[in-house]
Amino acid sequence: MNNYNNLPIGFFDSGVGGLSVYARFKQILPNENTLYFGDLANLPYGNKTKNELLGFGKKILDFYKEKNVKAVVIACNTSSAQIYEDIKGNYDFKIYPIIQSCAKIIASSDVNKIGIFATEATVKSGAYTRELLKYNPNLNTKEISANNWVSIVEGIGDNTEELKKNIKNELDEMMEFKPDKIILGCTHYPYLMNEFTKYLPKEIFIDPAEIFVNYIKEDLKNNLNSSDTSGTEKFYVSANPEEFVKNSKIFYDVKSLPEVITI
Repeated sequence: MNNYNNLPIGFFDSGVGGLSVYARFKQILPNENTLYFGDLANLPYGNKTKNELLGFGKKILDFYKEKNVKAVVIACNTSSAQIYEDIKGNYDFKIYPIIQSCAKIIASSDVNKIGIFATEATVKSGAYTRELLKYNPNLNTKEISANNWVSIVEGIGDNTEELKKNIKNELDEMMEFKPDKIILGCTHYPYLMNEFTKYLPKEIFIDPAEIFVNYIKEDLKNNLNSSDTSGTEKFYVSANPEEFVKNSKIFYDVKSLPEVITI
């Protein structure tokens, strides 16, 4: 059993956003062996169709199957929203989706109205509202897509400062709903907290990454914990390894170039 427990856990996202989950995981579970895949060739995921996302996700999960992982963490809200239900029974390892894993905990908190910022694909799926209402049907929710926020974090294009100016407008639109809490429904978004808190108190925002990692930690206790004394890690990307390392500093110090894998 120990040999199985010491198999690696895979993480994936479209880019560096998933490192916000990965960094917390490594902090509280340093003994686990980990792999991380950033699909930079297909970044951003937020404007992709479900069929495109299914194609990316299946190839990444097939890659992790070849790597003989014991579990895969979908550290991407868009993939969690769009493809988890379609792929969850297709592999013999555990799959942890961020939205479905966090919804029960968030819904049980003392709130009546929850705002959700997410990518266009996540908002169109309605996954956050659907999952939250499973556990608290009395909740009121409002979802707003903020695709440009991923572009700011990943440094896509030359108009980053112009895009930052629009953040206030998007927050103002959300505050018309008067939410008790606002979910940052994309793993890239916490990087922009300094921008958000220019206009709203930090306490109003929920970063699901912390909830998610604690959920995984508790679940791994169920006969999946590694017995290694220190965990290894390896990074992969589908393109632009130098860009990945540069942008990774936002969330986690990736010290060497990741291996480029074509999926």
